[in-house]
Formats: sequence, C-alpha cells, structure tokens
Amino acid sequence: MVQFLGPTSDRSARFRELLDAPAPVLLPGCYDALGARLIEQAGFDAVYMTGFGAAASLLGRPDVGLLGLAEMADQARRIASATSLPVIADADTGFGNPINAIRTVQMYEQAGVSGLHIEDQVLPKKCGHMEGKIVIPAGEFEAKIGAAADARQNPNFTIIARTDARAPHGLDEALSRARMARDAGADVLFVEALENRDELELVAKELADVPLLFNWAEGGKTPPLTLDEITSLGFAMVIMPISTLLAATRAMQEALAQLKTDGTPVNAVEQMPAFGEFTDLIGLPEITNLEQRYGA
Repeated sequence: MVQFLGPTSDRSARFRELLDAPAPVLLPGCYDALGARLIEQAGFDAVYMTGFGAAASLLGRPDVGLLGLAEMADQARRIASATSLPVIADADTGFGNPINAIRTVQMYEQAGVSGLHIEDQVLPKKCGHMEGKIVIPAGEFEAKIGAAADARQNPNFTIIARTDARAPHGLDEALSRARMARDAGADVLFVEALENRDELELVAKELADVPLLFNWAEGGKTPPLTLDEITSLGFAMVIMPISTLLAATRAMQEALAQLKTDGTPVNAVEQMPAFGEFTDLIGLPEITNLEQRYGA
C-alpha cells in the first residue's frame, strides 16, 4: 500500500509503551500539520495537539471555548495524518455531557489520534492558566470520564482526565477529583495549574499509582521545572503546548517588520529556510517519486 508516511499501525499501543518507559515522554505542542511534521523530524516520539494553539491558528482568538467538536476533530485528523507519531489531543470538556464525551472519543479515534484529555470545566471553558475558571460538579466529571473510557474502541487509546479544580476550590478538591477520575477509568491524571513545587510534590506523592501529566505551560502558573526535576517527581509525560506557537509568532513578527521596512524580503531571506529546503521538508521528493512511479 502506498503511504505518504511510514507505517502507522497501532500508534496507541506505541504510546502506551512510551508511558511505561523510565523517563517521561516529551510531547511538544503543535497546532497544524506542518508542526506535526517538524516535531517528528526533530526526533521526538510523540506529538501534542494544543487547543490553545488550535484556537489561535484557526480563529486568531484566545482559548476560551470558541472551537467546537467538529473543528477540533478535523484539526486532529490533519495533524495525525501528517505524522507517523502518536498524537495526544486536547478535547476540552468533551464538548458537553457524558453522552457528548462518548461522541468526542469516537470522533477523535476516527481522526487517528492515540489519546485525548477531557477536563472538568463548564462549557465554554478557558485556558487552564487563565483566571475565572468554573468547574462542573465532581460527580458529573466522574461520569464523563467513565463514559469516555467506555467509549473507546481501541483499548490502548489513552484517556487523560484533567481537573481544573485547583484554582476555584483548592488542591484537596483537585486531588479528590483526580482519584475519582482514576477510579472511573482514566489512564493518566492531569492536575492543571499547580502553583509551586510543594503542590507538585504532593500530587506526585498522592497519585503515585497512576501516570501523571506535567503541563510545561510557557508563562503559566506552574513553576518552570527542568526535565531532571520533572523526572525525579515521577511524571510520566510532559506537554509543552505553546512553545512552537510562540516561536513561530515571534519569527513572523520579525520577518513582517523587515518586509515593512525594506519593501521586499531582500534582507530577511537569509534568516529563512531556502525554498528547496522547505519543499524537501514537506515531502516533495516523496511526491516526485510517486509521480515517476505512476507516470503522473
């Protein structure tokens, strides 16, 4: 069978293997298919689809629940199709109640991703590091995670339960919700927006029996720990949701400022990939080989 990429069979099983490794699996964030290709070419083992970045790139707007399930699932499909790596995707609140969460899991699985995270904020939600978050009752969250876990067709599809209860209700409530989500069938726990090292250590101790996600949120509320520190705490995966988004934004701002000043790219072109380098990067040689093979 002809494929534009290498074999992608059961990437969900591959991600489970990564979760079981001694070192945490690193997932840079991407917001489009090009970013997914760049992450794979950089040598990473998995990709994270950022909802924050998806909203910024598709709408030019902040992460405040403006994108719906169909839009997010379509973006997940594009990203998963562009890489042979496992993709873990932001699924916001599951886009409604437990029944909606079932459909969310089904659509994300059909999109080709290997896992997702669902949170306990009300709909519409906000970025986990913004102020003014509101969460649903704990029992509703437990039901939503249970429904999501039951809905998956591939048993290796990873369900990540994210609680945002730390900000509005305190750490004890967040820990209680995380335990409820674990018992409901979550494979990984994600306690969002922890604010200091003591909180991180307590979460790692209290939830040591379940793989934990560390959100390296650039500029967010959680301390910017080193990888060695994160590893020592026992976290199984690290997402870096907006590093590529911020880097790309600054690079475009600088290039546009140069274009505005000079009127052409004459002085900016040296800082850019060459045209041939870029077309190689996005797979033109592969297309050329297929054209030669089939006489297209």
